[in-house]
Amino acid sequence: MKKIFLSILFIILSVTRLWAGDEPVTLESNKTAIDLVQSHADYVWTLVAAALVFFMQPGFALVECGFTRAKNAVNILMKNLLDFSMGSIFYWAIGFGLMFGVSQTGWFGTSCFFLSDFSPGKDPWVVAFWMFQVVFAATAATIVSGAMAERTKFIGYLIYSAAICGFIYPIFGSWAWGGLYHGSGWLEKLGFIDFAGSTVVHSIGGWTGLAGAIVLGPRIGKYTKDGKVQAIPGHNIPLAALGVFILWFGWFGFNAGSTTAANKDIAMIFTNTNLAAAAGAVLAMITAWIKFGKPDAGMSLNGALAGLVAITSPCATVTPFSSVIIGAVAGVIVVLSVLFFDMIKVDDPVGAISVHGVNGAWGTLAAGIFNIGGTSAKIIGVQVLGICAAFIWAFGVSFILFKLIDKTIGLRVSPEEEAQGLDFSEHGANAYPDFQIVTR
Repeated sequence: MKKIFLSILFIILSVTRLWAGDEPVTLESNKTAIDLVQSHADYVWTLVAAALVFFMQPGFALVECGFTRAKNAVNILMKNLLDFSMGSIFYWAIGFGLMFGVSQTGWFGTSCFFLSDFSPGKDPWVVAFWMFQVVFAATAATIVSGAMAERTKFIGYLIYSAAICGFIYPIFGSWAWGGLYHGSGWLEKLGFIDFAGSTVVHSIGGWTGLAGAIVLGPRIGKYTKDGKVQAIPGHNIPLAALGVFILWFGWFGFNAGSTTAANKDIAMIFTNTNLAAAAGAVLAMITAWIKFGKPDAGMSLNGALAGLVAITSPCATVTPFSSVIIGAVAGVIVVLSVLFFDMIKVDDPVGAISVHGVNGAWGTLAAGIFNIGGTSAKIIGVQVLGICAAFIWAFGVSFILFKLIDKTIGLRVSPEEEAQGLDFSEHGANAYPDFQIVTR
């Protein structure tokens, strides 16, 4: 019946166009029209998704601001503004070319520096694709901000933001994603699965943050002389919660937008993303409840983020049931990981290393374990190789970078500036001028 209806409709359209003096409708002309509509839909969806991912930037800013002290709120917001701004410029000038330029070696290319692959009159897909990719690069940079919060010089932050978006993130990105445009990466040739970036974006940011936190050292008062951990509460948990909800919302663009195509695949990706986040929040709450005797809000919020990070790699290649498992495991891992880093005296004010670095690795491994097309020792082996390569590259290069910054212009503010708060010492400002901030 459907075929008969379509045939009748085709005949009516053909007769109508002939009557009007137009060219007759053919299968070829219909295909051209359909392809044109699909192409335009792909552009629209990719740019809408890019806008959703950009909206994650204020989400990160609010999470980091809420989980840290009031005397550093302006500094946090300035860092999140400038890492996107600096990141956009350096990713346009250098990073995109390194990540997606023509490469004969399978490592990285340089043919797209300054978006040189675009010219007026040419198919503008490269600029749409760049817009989607630059918001990912900025995400990798802003993750580092949380791990190094409350004691980093602003000028040092600007330098490493430029380095992450211009070099560190794009090089690894070329290994895993180069083939999405003109490049060709050695990891993707091996079959490495990282659909939306659990490792490419989140672990790279997390491991870079780990290197920075180690070079900086802990905040004053975080650990007592006998090694005990002293909690430094964030000043505004409602602000952090709002940030998490914004991130959850933006993550639908982060994951489903990675199709860069308006097709039916995005339905399952949306579902998997949501289920993993929900499971992460629930299991983090339960784990914290067991460990601390109370359903801790901060851990629960980070649990949702951990679930989102973990599902980012396998979101298009696992079932909804597997997504719940992946998110649940992430919720447990994030609590234990935060406690572990505190135990070894790595001060991460917002839990960025645990959320993004550790759970980025878990999500990438899970993409091999729960692969909807079947799993094997080879698939899991490639996933482990990619996880290890990301850690060695990001941690190794960024540790050297932070050491160089520390030995030259300095990476950490003075103890007096830290006690006073970076808002005043770095920016001459106060986020809450009507309130007196007292430092104990």
